[in-house]
Amino acid sequence: MIAASVWSLLIPSIEMAESQGKIAWIPASIGFMIGIITLIIVNKIAKKVESKNIDKNQSELNIKDKMKSATMLMLAVTLHNIPEGMAVGVAFAGLTMPNAGLTFAEALALAVGIAIQNIPEGAIISMPLHSSGKGKIKSFIGGTLSGIVEPIGALITIMLTKIVVPILPYLLAFAAGAMIYVVASELIPESQAEEKSNLATIGVAVGFVIMMLLDVALG
Repeated sequence: MIAASVWSLLIPSIEMAESQGKIAWIPASIGFMIGIITLIIVNKIAKKVESKNIDKNQSELNIKDKMKSATMLMLAVTLHNIPEGMAVGVAFAGLTMPNAGLTFAEALALAVGIAIQNIPEGAIISMPLHSSGKGKIKSFIGGTLSGIVEPIGALITIMLTKIVVPILPYLLAFAAGAMIYVVASELIPESQAEEKSNLATIGVAVGFVIMMLLDVALG
């Protein structure tokens, strides 16, 4: 998720802002911080809802904590998928724009690359859902549904190109902020709470390298 946030979201946000004649780092910085703040607010609301259910035993609380982490993760990846779909929409919408410099092959390559990249991202959601107590089918559906927003985002972008394209750098960075928040506040602390924390750290490093390679190779 960290690698995807950098290579699939923040770097494209900076590059797109620069191509639009904007100060490159401003949309990325603003969108990123809005994404962080939004997830902080969502987390606080979730905690308020949880505080109403105080008569639970410890095992039920542990299950609830896992469900919360899985839900936050699903929300973050879904938010991340929306601007990715919009980026595909921009590529195909560019085919109709004069002097856009885009070809159908380039737009199709971007769509295929993002689609392949979504396979490990779906696993990122399905596996925590399953470990939190959800069945295999429901976990699979949860991972699949997070990706459905991409074609929807692409279609909306194509229909509303003139409106969406100027703010797309902010949306890309917003999704990056949401994903980084979940990693920093939920996933890494939870993994470090285990006895084999070094193994968790190695897992983070290996996951980062794998997603980096996928993003660079398929980007």
